[in-house]
Amino acid sequence: MTACADGRYNETLGGLAGAAAGAAVGSQVGSGSGRDIAMVAGALLGYWAGSTIARRLTERDRAYMGQTTDRALSTASNDQTLAWSNPESGNSGTVTPTQTYQTAQGQTCRRFNQTVTAGGQSDEATGVACQQPDGSWRVN
Repeated sequence: MTACADGRYNETLGGLAGAAAGAAVGSQVGSGSGRDIAMVAGALLGYWAGSTIARRLTERDRAYMGQTTDRALSTASNDQTLAWSNPESGNSGTVTPTQTYQTAQGQTCRRFNQTVTAGGQSDEATGVACQQPDGSWRVN
């Protein structure tokens, strides 16, 4: 999770998570050829919203979020939510592992849900992280 300390990575990750959520919503709204347009529009709006929230995170916010994500992936049981908050910025979030599994190569991976509230805006994302040989987690 050390890559999460980079603000551009967070902005991109936030944008991609928002895009995925927006596309999913768009696919439910449209139909026929309009469905494709709704998915693209949803993805673009989601990307903008997700990256906007990520830009509002301070370095300290990213540290709290990264530490909490590492702790949740390493020690929390499935469906156990760990929270973080930064009293200086007022930003906060949660991390909830939802599924733990082994790959065919024996690597431990976990699906998780993450929420972030920054500057009065909230966003949710889902992800998968796999444990590396050194014990750290890498988001796939």
